[in-house]
Amino acid sequence: MSKRAQAGHQEQAAPRVADVYRIESAAGRDMSKRTVPTLEEIRGWPATVSVPQAAPALGCSPTQLYTLIRRGECPVKTLSYGRRHVVITADLIRVLSGEGPGSA
Repeated sequence: MSKRAQAGHQEQAAPRVADVYRIESAAGRDMSKRTVPTLEEIRGWPATVSVPQAAPALGCSPTQLYTLIRRGECPVKTLSYGRRHVVITADLIRVLSGEGPGSA
């Protein structure tokens, strides 16, 4: 038993990795599990988001979305910085709202 425990202090366990790296949406929803964000939540996202964040909104995995980007078949506009890709949130909203390609 440690001196702190003898003095009446409770020892705290080290934080779990899942707690340290918990991802929350703007609405405070735990996004660690691949949940599908609502259109209202997406409207609160920054101007660009990562591929892994955008993929569940499109109903696919990040790997599938990266493949579509590489083939030039991605349904949303993306920006590429070397090997890094980001999805433009405004275009993601346009696609999920069912608006036509020229509406953005």
